[in-house]
Amino acid sequence: MRALLIEDTLTSATLVSHQLRKIGIDPIVARDGEKGIELFKQEHPDVVLLDIIMPGMDGFEVARRIRQLETAGEWTPIIFLTARTSDADLEKGIAVGGDDYLIKPVSETVLAAKVKAMQRIAQMRYSLLVLTRKLDEANQELTRLSSLDGLTAIANRRQFDETLLREWRRCSRQRRPLALLLADVDLFKQFNDGYGHQVGDECLKAVARTLTSVLRRPADLVSRYGGEEFAVILPDTDITGALLVAEGMRSAVENLGITHRFASSTGYVTISIGAAAVIPGSGDSKSADLLKASDDALYQAKQGGRNRIAASAVGAPV
Repeated sequence: MRALLIEDTLTSATLVSHQLRKIGIDPIVARDGEKGIELFKQEHPDVVLLDIIMPGMDGFEVARRIRQLETAGEWTPIIFLTARTSDADLEKGIAVGGDDYLIKPVSETVLAAKVKAMQRIAQMRYSLLVLTRKLDEANQELTRLSSLDGLTAIANRRQFDETLLREWRRCSRQRRPLALLLADVDLFKQFNDGYGHQVGDECLKAVARTLTSVLRRPADLVSRYGGEEFAVILPDTDITGALLVAEGMRSAVENLGITHRFASSTGYVTISIGAAAVIPGSGDSKSADLLKASDDALYQAKQGGRNRIAASAVGAPV
């Protein structure tokens, strides 16, 4: 443990340094406030022992500046050394950042007790900070996990709803288009029943990874919408761009070549996609209208023979 001793009187500095060494603490000595602040920045001591009355910058100002140097989460105990015992001096010392005080001449027993007490507080505070960081990390992980689908590890319905609302508001403010794709794995029930649920789960995972791999922009989002259905939010995208993304996803899933011998006309797992786009806020449009349009388009794609894309309009084409 190291203590920064800021004391302008040579006799007092020598005495306190000797006392510190006797209790196993290495003293770092500064004879004025400016030097003390410089050493504090360089040495990062465990505790500061600070004389109040010094030429130039007094101890109150030194303590205030030390506290300003500390970043969030940092704390170095400051113990004032003083011959002053008035309530006003004590109140001012605490106000500028001090934690305790010692009356001169300094008693070796009291010095050891005060320093050990501050060391104990510092250790407890550090333990609390570590625990707080761990709790924050755990909470962040819980928040992340609560936004992910447990099977496919992509965004879940909750994150989809939050993202759609956020992007709807942003695009409405900026008068930018917002596109939505709804994709459904064709004849998945037959696949799941024929190959078993474990193979069905692996199929959904592969489709989720493939849909995600097609996207290139951080703002785009693929989510599991429910069962074998996926939703894709494409901010700042008109219907032309949405159809290009949709075709990339459709062909990528088909190219996976996952065998589907149960009712599939192609012999492989495929998807159908419904696409819609709108400039949010235009007319009386709502996010629910965009969802309905995408769902209607998905129905058209499935009715049209599956493994295809259909588009549906929401108000004026975009």
